[in-house]
Amino acid sequence: MFCSSKPKKDRLHVGCGPVVLDGWINIDNQPYPGIDKVLDVRDGLPYKDLRFIFAEHFLEHLSYDDGTSFLRNCRAALGDDGVLRLSTPSLDWVWMTQYHLGQWQSDAEAVRDAFWMNKAFRGWGHQFLYNYPALTEVLHDAGFANVERQEYGVSRHPELHDLERHEKYLDVPELPHIIIVEAFGRRSGGAEVLREWEADYRTAVSSK
Repeated sequence: MFCSSKPKKDRLHVGCGPVVLDGWINIDNQPYPGIDKVLDVRDGLPYKDLRFIFAEHFLEHLSYDDGTSFLRNCRAALGDDGVLRLSTPSLDWVWMTQYHLGQWQSDAEAVRDAFWMNKAFRGWGHQFLYNYPALTEVLHDAGFANVERQEYGVSRHPELHDLERHEKYLDVPELPHIIIVEAFGRRSGGAEVLREWEADYRTAVSSK
């Protein structure tokens, strides 16, 4: 019986853009050269029993509801021992570095900060920015039991080591400009701390 020597691809790279990772299933909603599949994750993830999912600077480009749906679909697509590695801009870093409350030397600086903050939120197609506690609760709500904060390019899983490619910015001491996490395990039940604030947010952004 013929047996293929081609290794099984059980690692999914979401929103890869032009960065194609060898040995991974590379997907994007645009037909970049070398990707494996053009796919809009808002329509779901047609994969099962994955070992790893990696998404760098991707989650912030989804609306809050599309983002939470994406994370639930990630949990469903991963095997029991699967790991999701995410990187996303840190809302706390944006606040600390882009808005100098009470320290303005002129109205012009205050105006500048207003534009800087709105650029961080709305520029580059950003739709929703997270801080670490909010991202952790959203991942718990999506069904992940464990969320561990990681450093740029560092992981205890060799397959997830040195994957980040996005440009780096100056970090505030003890406050990285991006949040990098690895989520794994399974849990049931929602994160109740989200319910009140989700409802308030949805009301505020509703087009009705």
